Amino acid sequence: MNKPPRPAQPEQIESTLHIADPEALIDGVALRQALTELFRRHEGNEAAMRRALLETLKQALKAGRAEAERRLTADGHGTACANNLAYVQDEVIRALYDFTAVHIYRARNPSAAERIAIAAVGGYGRGTLGPSSDIDLLFVLPYKQTAWGESMIEYMLYVLWDLGLKVGHATRSIDECIRLTRTDSTILTSILEARFIWGDKDLYDLLEKRFRKEVVDGGAAEFIAAKLAERDERHTRAGSSRYLVEPDVKNGKGGLRDLHSLFWIAKFLYGTGSPDALVQAGVFTRTEARRFKVCEDFLWAVRCHLHFMTGRTGDRLTFDLQAELAERLGYRSHGRQKRVERFMKHYFLVAKEVGDLTRIFCAVLEAQQIKKIPTMSAMLQKLGVTKPTTFSDPDFKLDVGRVNVVDDGVFQRRPIDLLRLFQLAESHDLLIHPNALKLVRRSLRLIDDTLRNDPEANALFLEMLCSPLHPEAVLRSLNEAGVLGRFIPEFGRIVGLMQFNMYHHYTVDEHLIRAVGVLSELEHGSLGGDHPVSHHLIHQISNRRVLYVAVFLHDIAKGRRESHSIGGERIALELCPRLGLSKAETETVAWLVRNHLAMSDYAQMRDLNDFKTILDFASIVQSPDRLKMLIILTVADIRAVGPGVWTGWKGQLLRTLYFETEPLLSGGHTSISRQDRLAEAHRLFREATPGWDDQTRETYIARHYEPYWLNVDLAHHLQHAQMIRQAEAAGEQIATHVATDAFTAITELTVFAPDHPRLLAQLTGACAVAGANIMSAQIFTTADGMALDTLLIPREFAEDEDERRRAERVCEMIRRALTGKVRLAETIARNTKPGSRLSAFTVEPQVMIDNESSNRFTVIEVNGRDRLGFLYDLTEALFRLNLNIGSAQIATFGERAVDVFYVTDLTGAKITNVNRRRQITEHLLAVIAGEVAEGAA
Repeated sequence: MNKPPRPAQPEQIESTLHIADPEALIDGVALRQALTELFRRHEGNEAAMRRALLETLKQALKAGRAEAERRLTADGHGTACANNLAYVQDEVIRALYDFTAVHIYRARNPSAAERIAIAAVGGYGRGTLGPSSDIDLLFVLPYKQTAWGESMIEYMLYVLWDLGLKVGHATRSIDECIRLTRTDSTILTSILEARFIWGDKDLYDLLEKRFRKEVVDGGAAEFIAAKLAERDERHTRAGSSRYLVEPDVKNGKGGLRDLHSLFWIAKFLYGTGSPDALVQAGVFTRTEARRFKVCEDFLWAVRCHLHFMTGRTGDRLTFDLQAELAERLGYRSHGRQKRVERFMKHYFLVAKEVGDLTRIFCAVLEAQQIKKIPTMSAMLQKLGVTKPTTFSDPDFKLDVGRVNVVDDGVFQRRPIDLLRLFQLAESHDLLIHPNALKLVRRSLRLIDDTLRNDPEANALFLEMLCSPLHPEAVLRSLNEAGVLGRFIPEFGRIVGLMQFNMYHHYTVDEHLIRAVGVLSELEHGSLGGDHPVSHHLIHQISNRRVLYVAVFLHDIAKGRRESHSIGGERIALELCPRLGLSKAETETVAWLVRNHLAMSDYAQMRDLNDFKTILDFASIVQSPDRLKMLIILTVADIRAVGPGVWTGWKGQLLRTLYFETEPLLSGGHTSISRQDRLAEAHRLFREATPGWDDQTRETYIARHYEPYWLNVDLAHHLQHAQMIRQAEAAGEQIATHVATDAFTAITELTVFAPDHPRLLAQLTGACAVAGANIMSAQIFTTADGMALDTLLIPREFAEDEDERRRAERVCEMIRRALTGKVRLAETIARNTKPGSRLSAFTVEPQVMIDNESSNRFTVIEVNGRDRLGFLYDLTEALFRLNLNIGSAQIATFGERAVDVFYVTDLTGAKITNVNRRRQITEHLLAVIAGEVAEGAA
């Protein structure tokens, strides 16, 4: 008969996990003695005994985890920390099992069925555990459940739950385990990575033996295919790029789960997931096994620190956590790079290494004919697409539909083939064989100055960059393989480089590659619906390769001490001749890189109704061809920043700036005088209102000042006239109108109300209370003391009906604010709760006062960290400073708000007095810092 296990000895405990100085983490013998003592002390008093049991186990867990964290902080070894945490948890479970089996449900004469083996599964089964990870357990039974087994398991689970642990569990017989693995891949994986903790070892060994014989043998190809497909699906859910600036350290591309996938496959094939054992199996070289361990150690260090910091299971490295993580991991700032940016660059380089290891692993599996080789031939045949069946090339061959090297000496003989491999694959629309990619990685040292200065090599690279096929895909392949950063060292400096802000969603290298992809899509027409002007213009530019090179280089100087636009211009002047561009082409690329932000800045932060804005921008651009290339580059740049950054409204602003500037540069009809334009606007309005009597029409025309007629189109003239007439007929002092536009993704709110200096502050405050961000404001006054203001807010709902209802709610809040029914300052202050993501950033407050950018107004530009009510506070401050606001341009770049106001003093003059300008600057800086809160709504 089977007897219950005796109290474990230290040597038995250490056999499962190899832990340095285990007793310093948790003394299993001492813990068992403590539990035995508390049983004797409280025997007969179940409630007291349970309280004492929980307290003892809780203190053991707390002390063990604290020691694991101390070691992590001291030595930085993440894998060891995860092992230590798993060991602490093992010991608690073992002690609890012994306590339950010996003192609570002792089986005096156990039958063959009264046996239990406890196995760890999931990440815990691999012997690694995050500080806040779930505890996944499998209770293995011989063939059926018994009352004794049910009581044992129930008692243990309730204790573990009462300890505050998140325990996932399953109770199955060996037969059930084997049967379920054949139909459920999740259960199959859990059995594969199961690790014996305690109980009946013979029972666990039998499960393992049957699993390998009945499930593993012969089923490798399907398992591997399923795991790799599961990985791809996970990447899609977590974000397909490994260069998202808020990555998921567990499930993201290049994260721990990718290493786990390698572990599962290796365990299935070789019975071990140890990197050292994979060297013996011929899967990895010793160097690659070392890289595996380094990557795993780093990712576990990040994950453990993350859990210790937050006390929860989340694995996404959000902005508000990255800075503290960088400090805990010991990073330091260097030059213009903050320590958080250096930490995240290291993270992305590790993620890239994980991708390399995955490709190497798959190459070996294919070589051993274990992994199913991906083929698209059947699908392509259905589409009528034919692929080459052979190459007339001495260095490369077609290997099961993919480009492979003829032997391992190819790159040594001809280093230029490190580029030709990718060019050949891209031009024939083929994949590259993993064996070839593995050899590329091992041959990167061959990319030296001799190859970099080889005209043929540079011509190959330029051909790939400007490819009419898939330039984004080939650039990404070059980057993933490490070739791109070696061949273009300036690009190598920004590989994995992130910018610590909420605006950019990707690392700099990924952003540049995506921008080239957007450019290619514009050229092919797939984005023509969103960007009709850019799609039309891209076929008119004089030199497409200039545009492709400029897009590829526009942010290449990020992370340096100097401005990245100036640094990028310098790099372009040095690099373009090497790539084979002429002097004229080089100058154009350098100009585009230097000025790649100009069009975006003018469009979003200047008043396009002020003709001086158009003149200033035209003086920068100077030629129609540059203007065409600049708008296309700007579109590609903004779209490649990340999801949701591009909006139809930004497109509308860029198109307006383009169409206003183009005639100035091409000799168009820009000589029409202001009075002629004004007369034309009046004539069009008269023709469009045939039902009005002459006196009413002329009175209405005289009611609006010249800027209104010159800067508003006819459609809006008519819409405004209808709204005003309806309001006055109904005797209403305040009128609002809503217009939605799905193409620009902007909703337009027009407000007609009595004018007063504080009106814009009330409007912005009402929008803030209603949760609507203002993107732009157009402000007009009438000769009879009324204001006609238009606010543009970003669309929130896809359906027009839903968006209109939401906009009407905003208008209702505006009416309440203007009639004094809501106290704006108090409501905004009550609702202002800085989000944790925003609080992670600091934005240097800036106030710039400019009298040169407008002939009529002083332009005040304010930069600060965005928050609820930021615009309201600024407009309220401008009111208190006795300034009239003519127009406002509102822009937000992640956490950074940039608000531009065109203002005059109360007499309509510019602000020229030096002391007055200093007073305005100091007051607005105080507002940005939150130091000025006076003023009632």
